[in-house]
Amino acid sequence: MADTLLNRVPEDKMAPPLRASREAALRLSGDATIIEVFANSKAASTLLFEDFYQKVFFGGEVDRRYKELLRLRLSKLHGCFFCNRNNEAGALEVGFTPAQVDAIGGDAVAEFTPAENAVLALANELALTNMGGTLDADLYAQLSACFTDGQIIELGTVGGVLGGMNKLSFVFNLVEREPYCPFHRAA
Repeated sequence: MADTLLNRVPEDKMAPPLRASREAALRLSGDATIIEVFANSKAASTLLFEDFYQKVFFGGEVDRRYKELLRLRLSKLHGCFFCNRNNEAGALEVGFTPAQVDAIGGDAVAEFTPAENAVLALANELALTNMGGTLDADLYAQLSACFTDGQIIELGTVGGVLGGMNKLSFVFNLVEREPYCPFHRAA
């Protein structure tokens, strides 16, 4: 369980949607610190769990399958234990195979469609570990063969928000880090 300095809101003091998110997080990862801490702020929890997740991640113009792929690739690159458990379940839920899920995080080989490969390439550019990430002409061509500019912006927004949430989660110590996580606490 994450060892944050921020207060955790008890389940009985949470709004019903956050309670449901908390229970789902506990089932998948055994830890709901991030939800318990976000429950301290109605505005921040509404922005993240209702506005971002419900309207953009689970809504929007881009099929959820691509957003799940993007989300899992970013969490695997960033090394967030909580995110990986939740995102692996999300990827399986939208139809990725266990072999594909394994390949998203490492050196395993799996087949992906051209659109999926474009999303994986975008995730690599958006990753916090890629300080020089860019949408160059080749990546734009790869993405635009499968997605409209509006959909590319939506994918980029999803990746940007998730990357920022990863950074916040590491700084505030809201999540456990995988052993390979490149972001270690300062000594």
